[in-house]
Amino acid sequence: MPLKNQTEKNGQVQALFSAYNIIQKKRDGKKLSKEEINWFIQGILTGETADYQMASWLMAVYLKGMSVDETAWLTDAMLYSGEVLQFEGNDVVDKHSTGGVGDKTSFILAPIAKACGVKVPMMAGRGLGHTGGTVDKIECIPGFKTELSMQEFKQQVLKYGLVLIGQTQTLAPADKKIYGLRDVTATIESIPLITSSIMSKKLAEGAHGIVMDVKTGDGAFMKKTSEAKKLAQSLRFTASRFNRKMITFITDMSQPLGNAIGHTTEIIESIETLKGKGPKDLTEISLRLAAAMVFLAGKAKNQKEAYQLCHKALYSGAALEEFRQMVIRQGGDISTIDNLDKLPMAQEKTVVTSVHSGFVRGIKGTLTGLACVSLGGGRTKSTDKIDMGVGFLFHKKIGDQVKKNDPLITIFHHASQKSLVQKITRDFQQNIFQFSTSKIPRPKLILETKMTKGKK
Repeated sequence: MPLKNQTEKNGQVQALFSAYNIIQKKRDGKKLSKEEINWFIQGILTGETADYQMASWLMAVYLKGMSVDETAWLTDAMLYSGEVLQFEGNDVVDKHSTGGVGDKTSFILAPIAKACGVKVPMMAGRGLGHTGGTVDKIECIPGFKTELSMQEFKQQVLKYGLVLIGQTQTLAPADKKIYGLRDVTATIESIPLITSSIMSKKLAEGAHGIVMDVKTGDGAFMKKTSEAKKLAQSLRFTASRFNRKMITFITDMSQPLGNAIGHTTEIIESIETLKGKGPKDLTEISLRLAAAMVFLAGKAKNQKEAYQLCHKALYSGAALEEFRQMVIRQGGDISTIDNLDKLPMAQEKTVVTSVHSGFVRGIKGTLTGLACVSLGGGRTKSTDKIDMGVGFLFHKKIGDQVKKNDPLITIFHHASQKSLVQKITRDFQQNIFQFSTSKIPRPKLILETKMTKGKK
């Protein structure tokens, strides 16, 4: 009797699909069928699709793209590769960012939204390419447990309203494997792959509303605003197809967000922001995204009212208390919140000074992220262990006036990295920071906001 992927013709058992043929078809720019995509994605879990075959297919998709139908079928295949959670009510709302250098808003906006009555099921990812991952960053708090079962995850959402975990083995497991391969095969910046990866997880975790922060600029995966708009449209279409409410933001990533880059440095900056002492750009975007969550959850009549609620939650200390309680519930060392020196930091500091006078015209975000990766603050292969303590602290941003010998950044590193730090110093002085002789306006933080209400 023929097996699942076999048919019988003239007494001969033949394979319906093969990884080779599917890779070849996409390589040649042809449209795949729903059945082919589903079989290929399921194969990454059953072993019928080898990692090297998936890597080859990812590159073919990256180069040739996918139709709207193919993107929908890919999302479905990844979503239904595992468990799908459901929550009653409309107050379960999550946020996702497409990733950028210094993007740490999740640690700030989720407690703000929770303090305003939103249930936030944060299922976050690890680092991709030149950007850090939310799960990697929060794990710099000693003891913080990001691995919970689906039952524990759902219970904490219902009982406490705020939980942050990494992707589980049972929720969109196909994406978990593909995510790691995309990170190390230069196939991240693909609208179909990004759409299916994000939406399979967000739909599987059961959120009724989703706030999507699509980054654009040199430090983002979508370098061009036109590409960011296409991705936002693809995400809204998918949300509507599943009857989910979504607000998409297109936000600036022409320079790092906030001042801190690196795992511990970003957690410190996030905690300082929750204490009301954060950088202006990071604080404002966190409040705007949190307000969108509060509005989608039905806790405010409009986003303006929601913003006022979020502002109060942040500056009253209510959001910081929600963060504390989450850390306690998930086993983290709560003393680190009041004693930030207890967090793991590299002990050496090198201050990079400017060799120019003028105004900061640009900061190359991707090169900044890759410089952090070279110090150990990211992965070049999926098995790499991240060094939590290395990173950068920016002293100047776009629009700031700079005099020769003014400090640009501080590098946190280890004594053994002296020669590497010298190279990174030259990169910042000669290439990453760009200067103008005339005054430069500061970048606009939010470029576009759009909403879909799901099906009528």
